[in-house]
Amino acid sequence: MAMGNRGRIEKSGLLETDEATLDTRKIVEACKAKTDAGGEDAILQTRTYDLYITYDKYYQTPRLWLFGYDEQRQPLTVEHMYEDISQDHVKKTVTIENHPHLPPPPMCSVHPCRHAEVMKKIIETVAEGGGELGVHMYLLIFLKFVQAVIPTIEYDYTRHFTM
Repeated sequence: MAMGNRGRIEKSGLLETDEATLDTRKIVEACKAKTDAGGEDAILQTRTYDLYITYDKYYQTPRLWLFGYDEQRQPLTVEHMYEDISQDHVKKTVTIENHPHLPPPPMCSVHPCRHAEVMKKIIETVAEGGGELGVHMYLLIFLKFVQAVIPTIEYDYTRHFTM
């Protein structure tokens, strides 16, 4: 019944569609076909990313590098990796560059020019609220900050903090 309502709403034009949104229906249909055919993986496969963190000496902050793989573990094209990144940051904050220590292909890189400024504001906000963040929490905070740029990536946190 709910799907019927959604169909009517979509036809009415009340729902906006974002062209940058990944159409997961094809992925779900392919997975369903595998499952129905007795395929091994009844779990919906998704894109995965290798994350690399280097230290940027010029900006004196961590720098995040990402390389993506599709559902069959094949490398993603630049265009496909850009689909998973906030469109406000594509080709601005997140660019395609060669990793300083690994061979090609190039990877997505979150440019570190504003990292220190943003991290300082986050730490000050916590301090103003009466909290204290130890140095050992910096990397977790950094990853949460980067998640704003790459909202499609979910991290498996073993620690939690509030601001």
